[in-house]
Amino acid sequence: MKHFQGDGVRFEPADPKNFVGSARVKKLPMVEDGTQSVIVYLVEFEPGGRTNWHRHSAPQLLLVQEGLGLVQKWGEPVRALAAGEAVCIEPNEKHWHGAAPETRMAHFAVNLTLTTEWLEPVSDDQYRAS
Repeated sequence: MKHFQGDGVRFEPADPKNFVGSARVKKLPMVEDGTQSVIVYLVEFEPGGRTNWHRHSAPQLLLVQEGLGLVQKWGEPVRALAAGEAVCIEPNEKHWHGAAPETRMAHFAVNLTLTTEWLEPVSDDQYRAS
């Protein structure tokens, strides 16, 4: 068993090349077994904050902790996620996620060993249409 204390891990501003609006990210300690890693981020979005469109090489689990989140797979309608809800994003699905326009949102992003391909921003028109 490994015990991690989060007091030494600080939030960093989200990379503006990959996010629209205001967000901050805390990378929690990684768990590895020699063949793969589990990487967990706590991401806090201000109202209207969101990721760019992107895709991952492995599944990603998003667990909403606070507020109201939005997630959208390319070509599909947006889905709202309330605190306590989760969504699993399949490998190579083009998607984005972030906060609703009127509320902040915090989620844990749980990733297996993966790479992320960052794509174009979610435009204000795309976001408003959601």
